[in-house]
Amino acid sequence: MERAGPGELCAVAKVDDIHFDAVLHDAAEDDHIHLAPLDFPVPVHGLSIEPQRHGDEQRVWDTLQKLVAEDPCLRIEQVAATHETVVWGLGELHLRALLMRLRDLHRLEVTTRPPRIAYRETVTAPAAGQHRHKKQTGGAGQFGEVHLRIEPLPRGAGFEFIDAVKGGTIPSNFMPAVEKGVRQAMAEGVIAGYPVLDVRVVVHDGKHHSVDSKEIAFVTAARKAFVAAARAAQPIVLEPVVDVEITAPEAHMGDLTGDLASRRGQVIGSNAARPGQMVVQALLPLSELANYQSRLHALTGGQGRYTLRFSHYQAAPAGVQQALAAAHVGQDM
Repeated sequence: MERAGPGELCAVAKVDDIHFDAVLHDAAEDDHIHLAPLDFPVPVHGLSIEPQRHGDEQRVWDTLQKLVAEDPCLRIEQVAATHETVVWGLGELHLRALLMRLRDLHRLEVTTRPPRIAYRETVTAPAAGQHRHKKQTGGAGQFGEVHLRIEPLPRGAGFEFIDAVKGGTIPSNFMPAVEKGVRQAMAEGVIAGYPVLDVRVVVHDGKHHSVDSKEIAFVTAARKAFVAAARAAQPIVLEPVVDVEITAPEAHMGDLTGDLASRRGQVIGSNAARPGQMVVQALLPLSELANYQSRLHALTGGQGRYTLRFSHYQAAPAGVQQALAAAHVGQDM
């Protein structure tokens, strides 16, 4: 083919640099030409994916990236909080087609499950803790003692570490090791194995030995002192809450709001999108959205859609906290 005019369709094969939404041209001065962006649905249905065969991790990741690049309604991310690779699509059928392509075209077998919920922990009261790490193994020993206080911070404030030691009871060169131990304990969690957030840690006293004090001793002492303080500070589990925006026919609004209430949702507003269509905004715990795509289709005859984004963390119900804590204890046994 020597040329193609407006409205004609062409196929170009074996050009690896072509990607979705690319504009082909033969002159550098045309680099600024781009197509107007299209309004695609937001992928909200997630699946955690891992290879069945050990050693296929990188191949699965590379293949998923290629497939996602071909479909603007797919999204992939590696979730550091839960150590998962999660693929997001428009629904179960959409993701099922992706899995079939992985299996049939790329010969990759994967295991899937719903994404884990990124719970967090925090404390609700001030408390103090201390620990002395002392270890003697024949030669040089290990010694470090840390005294600290912890205090809750407002939601979203993060972490504060304050060195309030006087008189050199913990030498300044060991303070980074103390902070390291605190951060390790926060990352491991206290009651359910989830990272701790929104807490202030004040290190105010301790002891050292001129010969046996080492970095590892203060890391260990600080980690155990923080755990002791956190367990005395009325710790709780936090669950992620998301902003949900649902668009559906107006006739189904009663069913939708009732379903949201049954999922511990809070409707915060609604407005007319266009004649016969309504948009509902709500706050909803992320854990309550499992299989929501299927439920929404059933309630609206397949005419409803929704988007979500993270809003904030809030205290999980007592039953959820107890179940998570019990599961964590079971893992440690």
